[in-house]
Amino acid sequence: MKLEHKVYEKLLQVPKGKVTTYGELAKAVGLKNGQRAIGRMMNKNPFPVIVPCHRVIMSDGKVGGYAWGEKVKTNMLSREGIEIKKGRIQNADVIFRF
Repeated sequence: MKLEHKVYEKLLQVPKGKVTTYGELAKAVGLKNGQRAIGRMMNKNPFPVIVPCHRVIMSDGKVGGYAWGEKVKTNMLSREGIEIKKGRIQNADVIFRF
């Protein structure tokens, strides 16, 4: 199985109203220090409606990038109940750990 597919399968485990980090997702698939690789995979996600790449954030709580822009990502997360102020996730209890 391709690494991208493993990453997408893991990401499907993150429920609505939760987020994970690029680093946490990398660890979950066995990529040591693979945060940037995860970011590139999320940017090229061919299934954005199915695979919720908007639920992956930076380890410091920043929303991070998104293929359709940070504002779109912020709006999507907000609609899922995640509180964001000045580009940062406010409630640490929404972080999903694998």
